Amino acid sequence: MLKRVLIANRGEIALRVLRACRELGIETVAVYSQADAEALHVQLATQSVCIGPAKASESYLNQTALLTAALATGCDGIHPGYGFLSENADFADACAAAGLTFIGPSGDTIRKAGSKSAARDLMRAAGVPVTPGSDGPVSSVEEALAAAESVGYPVLLKASAGGGGRGIRRCDNAQILPAAYAEAKAEAKACFGDDEMYLEKLVLAPRHIEFQVLADRHGNVIHLGDRDCSVQRRNQKLIEEAPARCLTPALREEMGQAAVRAARAVNYEGAGTVEFLLDADGEHFYFMEMNTRIQVEHGVTEMITGVDLVRQQLRIASGLALDVTQADIHLEGHSIECRINAEDPTKNFQPCPGQVSFLHFPGGAGVRVDSCLYNGCTLSPYYDSMAAKLLVHAPTRLEAIRKMRRCLEEFTLEGFPTNAELSYQILYHPIFVRGGCTTAFLDEHLPELLDFSRRVEEHEEGV
Repeated sequence: MLKRVLIANRGEIALRVLRACRELGIETVAVYSQADAEALHVQLATQSVCIGPAKASESYLNQTALLTAALATGCDGIHPGYGFLSENADFADACAAAGLTFIGPSGDTIRKAGSKSAARDLMRAAGVPVTPGSDGPVSSVEEALAAAESVGYPVLLKASAGGGGRGIRRCDNAQILPAAYAEAKAEAKACFGDDEMYLEKLVLAPRHIEFQVLADRHGNVIHLGDRDCSVQRRNQKLIEEAPARCLTPALREEMGQAAVRAARAVNYEGAGTVEFLLDADGEHFYFMEMNTRIQVEHGVTEMITGVDLVRQQLRIASGLALDVTQADIHLEGHSIECRINAEDPTKNFQPCPGQVSFLHFPGGAGVRVDSCLYNGCTLSPYYDSMAAKLLVHAPTRLEAIRKMRRCLEEFTLEGFPTNAELSYQILYHPIFVRGGCTTAFLDEHLPELLDFSRRVEEHEEGV
């Protein structure tokens, strides 16, 4: 096993990795910016090192500082968490060159999966369905217009190196495409340092279904079922659940095998996620992208399978074979996760970080809270606005919904606004209760969901 791991991240994912390491007897080194000096992961790690100022580019994205800290503290591994450098192929290569184990796939694999246009070609060759679109990148407005004309509007312009909903623009006709192309390229350049674009047909009113995969360096690849992540705002997930209510056993098996083929196509190693779009008829699915890291929503899969995904990451990076097989994976019950963000939904989801004056998390059987907050701490304005993840597990989906409602009623955070009330309203909406949400749900129903003055009981009929 690895002996000492530097956690190249912050917040709740740093805590998640730290706890898994401690349970495996692995020492931990936390890194932190000057803004995070009082952070919980800093206080709980075996050792902590300040790596720079608050600005992420000078701390958590500073590869030299991270590698120097890892070597100076005698680490043999680096866990990147999610975000920051977790899908940076050059950083994975730099870790290997420094004699450090990058806890994730190789730089070559990250490049194959990270270029969305190149990944589409690999998936086609592996027999994984992909949406109609451009053959490779589109390097000019003229190429984009030609590709759109070929597949038919509406289309999506997408950054090849994109993620997190950035570098994406919808185009319903040729008139708006040139401006959308310029905007998407500029955003991609600013967010990812790479403005390569590709184009694909927009699947209308789809569901966002993803499959968790695990792969070791001994040739074993398995999937751990699916997650429905269709409740989104600005292409960013808000509520996730597992398993997806809309999948039949046969379709789940077909999509799971496609996810395994996708992982094999890029020579994957570690924990990863293959994301699909399921069309409105619930029968046809298309590869969207592969995330070469642990996902924010990995906990719902852990709750229905009983498999600790971060523990598996650490075992795989240590050279061990998977200790579970596909036959061992059984989806038990239902799990839901609500992301609690420091933002004001009534003000266009404006981030609202600040100091926590009072905090109470829910508890009870089948309840899990992943958070870095504590009473008196400050949620920094420099980084992601996520304050906590509330997760529940129950025998049935309806019981899970009711348990999550109870948890949101109990959850108390004073000091700044959050989206907790919005999540609560969603859990009472008839479309959500029936399991009918598509990625268009929040945009279509946001005004009524934000009418917090209405009585929740209005939605309880038939629930």
